[in-house]
Amino acid sequence: MGSAPGHAPAFVATDHFTLAWTHSIEKVRWEEDYAVVRPSTPGAMPQLHATEARVKGSAAGMEPPPDAVLQNGWFQYKPTQRFPLALRLSRSEFVPDYELCMNGTCRPMSHWLPSDGGVTLLTACQAP
Repeated sequence: MGSAPGHAPAFVATDHFTLAWTHSIEKVRWEEDYAVVRPSTPGAMPQLHATEARVKGSAAGMEPPPDAVLQNGWFQYKPTQRFPLALRLSRSEFVPDYELCMNGTCRPMSHWLPSDGGVTLLTACQAP
């Protein structure tokens, strides 16, 4: 993960994770599943691969896309941006933090990186 100015980056060892958050006004939960794709070329950097996303209802300005399918109370869909270079996460003290979920356990992003109320960059990277 990247970090805010003044904070060192944090490395989280995983090949799959879910990024989750709750809409600040409508209190609707969103989840995006990612895989970290290891390069086949030596020296190349790993990539994030958005595999699936889901939302527990709709919220102001954050409606599920038209191709979303309602399953078990969640609108599920395939993200259109499948290989983002980085995820820009705007974090604020006024709303709950993003959560990173791995192996069935979710923790706030602050477990790994403190928030300064700015933007945290989440990227795929090599192990340090």
